[in-house]
Amino acid sequence: MAKLAELSKQLKKNFGFDNFKGNQEAIIQNVLDGKDTFVLMPTGGGKSLCYQLPSLLMGGTAIVISPLIALMKNQVDAMRNFSEEDGIAHFINSSLTRQAIDAVKADIVSGKTKLLYVAPESLTKDENIEFLKQIKISFYAVDEAHCISEWGHDFRPEYRRIRPIINDIGVAPLIALTATATPKVQHDIQKNLGMLNASVFKSSFNRPNLYYEVRPKTTNVDKDIIKYIRSQAGKSGIIYCLSRKKVEELSETLHMNGISVLPYHAGMDSAVRSQNQDSFLMEKADIIVATIAFGMGIDKPDVRYVLHYDMPKSLEGYYQETGRGGRDGGEGQCIAFYAYKDLDKLRKFMQGKPVAEQEIGNQLLLETQAYAESSICRRKLLLHYFGEEYQEDNCGCCDNCMKPRKFIEGQELLSLVLETILIVKEKFKAEHIVDILKGNETSDIKSYLHDELENFSSASDEDERLLHAVIRQAMIAGLISKEIENYGLLKVSSAGKAYLKKPHPFPIVKDNEFDDEEEDSTVRSTGGTCAADDVLFSILKDLRKKLSKKLVVPPFVIFQDPSLEAMATTYPITIEELQNIPGVGAGKAKRYGEEFLKVIKVHVKENEIIRPEDLRVRTVANKSKLKVSIIQAIDRKIALDDIALSKGLDIFELLDEIEAIVYSGTKINIDYFLDEIMDPDHIDEIFDYFRTAETDKIDSALDKLGEDDFSETEVRLVRIKFLSEIGN
Repeated sequence: MAKLAELSKQLKKNFGFDNFKGNQEAIIQNVLDGKDTFVLMPTGGGKSLCYQLPSLLMGGTAIVISPLIALMKNQVDAMRNFSEEDGIAHFINSSLTRQAIDAVKADIVSGKTKLLYVAPESLTKDENIEFLKQIKISFYAVDEAHCISEWGHDFRPEYRRIRPIINDIGVAPLIALTATATPKVQHDIQKNLGMLNASVFKSSFNRPNLYYEVRPKTTNVDKDIIKYIRSQAGKSGIIYCLSRKKVEELSETLHMNGISVLPYHAGMDSAVRSQNQDSFLMEKADIIVATIAFGMGIDKPDVRYVLHYDMPKSLEGYYQETGRGGRDGGEGQCIAFYAYKDLDKLRKFMQGKPVAEQEIGNQLLLETQAYAESSICRRKLLLHYFGEEYQEDNCGCCDNCMKPRKFIEGQELLSLVLETILIVKEKFKAEHIVDILKGNETSDIKSYLHDELENFSSASDEDERLLHAVIRQAMIAGLISKEIENYGLLKVSSAGKAYLKKPHPFPIVKDNEFDDEEEDSTVRSTGGTCAADDVLFSILKDLRKKLSKKLVVPPFVIFQDPSLEAMATTYPITIEELQNIPGVGAGKAKRYGEEFLKVIKVHVKENEIIRPEDLRVRTVANKSKLKVSIIQAIDRKIALDDIALSKGLDIFELLDEIEAIVYSGTKINIDYFLDEIMDPDHIDEIFDYFRTAETDKIDSALDKLGEDDFSETEVRLVRIKFLSEIGN
């Protein structure tokens, strides 16, 4: 057993550090003592050192199981920089040639190599298992261990096989490390790795230098992001998107607006991806736009802001990604753009997966939604999610704490919630409890006869969002807990039972409201618009109405409201400028543009308006390569699901692309596909609906046509046919 003074000496000798951070010393000593070790430490806390130093002090080779090739390469390069011997650290993964793998094995056999990084997929290969059986293994380290848990944010099946493979190779002490794990995930990791008796070292998840904010995601989100980036000139930032397609689009838009930016996602050529990562680390680019494939283990200390274009699929993912900001203890702004419809889209993508996986995914999305919409301190909510209590009432470093809050008295509602959880024997989730209180006669409520309970419909007048806020804030107050094994089942704690016996005032903070932007004019006109010039917007709407009567087409066929709003903000006066307006392509500009341009020119001249052309957000040409290839594929009458598959899109994303094409004025013909999959009478009925509809909104169409008779996909397909034939 190494003495503490000796450990400090070895730290200085091998890594040049004078002192250990946080729990590092105790963790390293535990590993050296041959005990299983579980490490929960936030990003930037120094996890890697917890297995790097012991590997140098122990006999044999430490096996580090790591999820990403880029992460392995970084870690190996770092270890070689600290050592005089290049063979001190190696990795084996799919990027190596046979010759390179043989060279690595030779170094290991000779005793030079103290650290061997392997991907979980490489660990499962028979030839690697047979080789590792022949060498002395000091210990195993499982990095990014949350990947083991199906509740973790990056589920990898191979991670679930680690324990049996270790048993096959030869048992040695085990250290598991993660920067993000809820109590549920922690339990799942330890159980799967067979280390329930491990010593657990948990550092605080609080990053006091990070500022958290959630902003509504509007139709102008690209413009909002560009404006924000320009206010942070010269600073490094990461922007996370959920899809590769959005990474490419946003990166191109930012580049066209003079911003130093590069994309990063798993679908790119690996050499280009590595080059872009290095360019960001070496400050040749200020910003990287990326999917979650970027950042795990990337040690860039001065990332000053992390933006989320889309809300992530889980709070684990969100915490890990925001943790890449301000790792040097300096400024780190974490801003997420939230729209409920994004989460709804994620739920649709889960359809078709196993029911258990859908259930898990839905629970994680509900936590993300709760974080976005809640008005309580974001730091308090995040830390509570990870099993840590934050005692301060106001962190002073999140959007909710920095604005006045609206409190209402929640004593009566809280008592109802606690009573209902106990009445149903603590066997149901929050959604079910809310359905009982609201009086929602769902199939579950009826099958359990919960519509016969005394508390059924006892809070029917209350907003569902408020009831969820009561449950959430009661959890943070320790009155309610969620069961770990059956994720989501609500339990009343002893403090909650005491509260029921002796209720007292319980102030509740009402949730933030994020109303999705409506696309139809009937809704927008009542609540104001996003146009900078309301007068011009009204004039343009009147012109559109006259044209629609003259041409006998619905107004939305000519231009949608967002297009008119953009015209009333940027004042286009030429056909070229008009084509830069969202939803206006060359065809639509040519067909309808002249009359709108005349009106705008007169308005600009009469009101002596200085046009904000210099501030215009330059957008990528509407007919991008993807759109052109989609049009060509439709011309060749390729089935839409086959087109989606070939372009790496799901059917919803493909429909988004096709809708953008027809809204911009390009005529396409998808009759060949409709005739294959739809009844002719259904096509005619939907088509006739849009002839007289006031709005092109899908929800309105489904309400009128009947959701039982028509699907959203069918209505969207016929809307594309209608817009193309009638408008273009």
